[in-house]
Amino acid sequence: MANNRPDMSKLRLETRLTHAGRDAARSEGAVNPPIHRATTLLIEDADDLYGTPKQTYGIDGMAVQEALKEALLAIEGGAGATLTPSGLAACTLALMTVAKPGAEMLVTDALYAPTRRFCETTLKRFGVKTRYIDPRIGAGIADLIGDETGGVFLESPGTHTFEIADVPAIAAAARARSVPVILDNTWSAGVYFKPFEHGVDISVQALTKYQCGHADAFVGAVLAGGPEWAERVHATNKQLGLFASPDDAYLVLRGLRTMAVRLERQSASALTIAKWLETRPEVARVIHPALPSHPDHTLWKRDFTGASGVFAFVLRPVAPERVKAMLESLSIFAMGFSWGGYESLIVPSGKDIRRAVTKLPSDGPLLRLSIGLEHPDDLIEDLTRGLARLAE
Repeated sequence: MANNRPDMSKLRLETRLTHAGRDAARSEGAVNPPIHRATTLLIEDADDLYGTPKQTYGIDGMAVQEALKEALLAIEGGAGATLTPSGLAACTLALMTVAKPGAEMLVTDALYAPTRRFCETTLKRFGVKTRYIDPRIGAGIADLIGDETGGVFLESPGTHTFEIADVPAIAAAARARSVPVILDNTWSAGVYFKPFEHGVDISVQALTKYQCGHADAFVGAVLAGGPEWAERVHATNKQLGLFASPDDAYLVLRGLRTMAVRLERQSASALTIAKWLETRPEVARVIHPALPSHPDHTLWKRDFTGASGVFAFVLRPVAPERVKAMLESLSIFAMGFSWGGYESLIVPSGKDIRRAVTKLPSDGPLLRLSIGLEHPDDLIEDLTRGLARLAE
C-alpha cells in the first residue's frame, strides 16, 4: 500500500477522520506530519530569490498546516481552506473578504457576541452597515436583499438560543442576486451539516471546539465552496496575517483522529440529559434541535445528520441568587466559556448576549450546557444536586 492513498470521497466519516491529511511522502514516512518551528525559510537558488520564491516564511504552508487543510476539505468539502489563529479570526476574515465600503451585510440576530462586536465596530468604521435578520427568516430574506447588499452571515444553530436557519432557502435567495453567503458551521463540527451542498459560499469554524477537543489550542478555519472565493479568502488573509501556528495545527489534526468517537458519545449524552431536563419541574423548556419539542426540529431533521453536545435550557422564574447557588454547587460541570472539549461546562447567558430584531427567552434564566465525555448518569446526578439549590 506504499503509495495507495484512499479516495476520501468514497469513505465513511470515521475513516476519513482517521486518514485525511496523512501523506507518507510529506511526513517522511512518519504516521503524523512533522512540526516545523521556523520563521525564515532559506532559499538556495538566487534565480528563485530574484523571481517568486514558493515560500519565504514558515507562517503558513508547512507540512502540518497543509495536512490539516487537506483533512478539513476531505471532511466538509470545498475548494480551499485557510487556517486562522482563532474561530473569531475565521469569522472576521470571512467578513473582511466579502464586505465592501458602503455595503450592507445581512447578519443573523442569533450571532456569536464577539462577531457581533466586530460588525458594530470595525466593519462600521470601514463604512460597512450591518442589518440584523431573524434567524428564521428563510426565503423571506429575498425582500431584504438589494443592490447595496454585500453578503449574508448566518450561524445555525444560533448562539445560545439554537434557532435552525433555513440555509438552502436563504442561499437560493442570495444566489439569485449574486450575494455571497457565509455560515458559521462550528456547532456541527463540519460533519453534521454540509454547507456547500446547501448553497453556502464560505464556511467558518472554530477548530478550537470539537476538532481540537481538548481545550488546549485556539485555531479557526475558513473553507470556500469554489476556487474564486478560496483565492479571495487566501489573498485577504495574506494581507491581514491571520495564520495558525504549526503547533496548534498539530493539536487540531491530532484531535480530528478521535473526533468521531468523541462526538458520538457527546451527542448521545447531550440528548439523554436534554430529555431528562424536560422532565424536571424546575425547567421551563429545553432548547435542543434534536428534541421534537424544538420549534425547528423538522428543519433540523431535513438538513442535519446529527447533533453535537451543546444546547440550552430555560429555568422557571427564580431569583439570580438561587441560580448562582446552583452553579456554585456543581462539582462536575464547571463554569466556563467555549465548548466542545472533553469536559462538561455550564454558563448562563450574560448581558453580552443581545438581540436586535428577535427576543431572548423571557420566561426564566437561560443556561447553556456543553456536554463532555463524562458518564451521563454522573452529569445528571450533578445537575440534580444543582437544581435542588434553586428551591432553598
